[in-house]
Amino acid sequence: MVIAAAQAEQAQRALREEEEMTQYSDSDITGDWEFKIVRAATGVFRKPEEFAKLLEQEARFGWTLLEKLDDGRVRFKRHVKERVRDRNAGPDEDPYRSIYGRSPGKQAGLIILGSLMFVVAFLWIFFTVLS
Repeated sequence: MVIAAAQAEQAQRALREEEEMTQYSDSDITGDWEFKIVRAATGVFRKPEEFAKLLEQEARFGWTLLEKLDDGRVRFKRHVKERVRDRNAGPDEDPYRSIYGRSPGKQAGLIILGSLMFVVAFLWIFFTVLS
């Protein structure tokens, strides 16, 4: 319960930061622009090759880098005229995606599963040695 509350507070803090972190000039946001933030459950954008891969994938749909917030969040913008590129999206591509890689829920599930497997293996070894 305490962990969930701490995670919720951290998520709220990140959202506030995304809204307040960078001040844009009128020329940055005036006009017909769309904005999005792509998030990763891990700090994968720390790796230059993964960051370059993200930029390349987003550029296919007209998204341009606005700022890298941190190693897990990147903000993009595009002019609404670029929506015509959305027609080129493959069946597994989403021009409006906001998650890169595993979703936070899947990441948490894998961590829990791995932890449970570790505990079961430890208990099995412990009871095998005792008997």
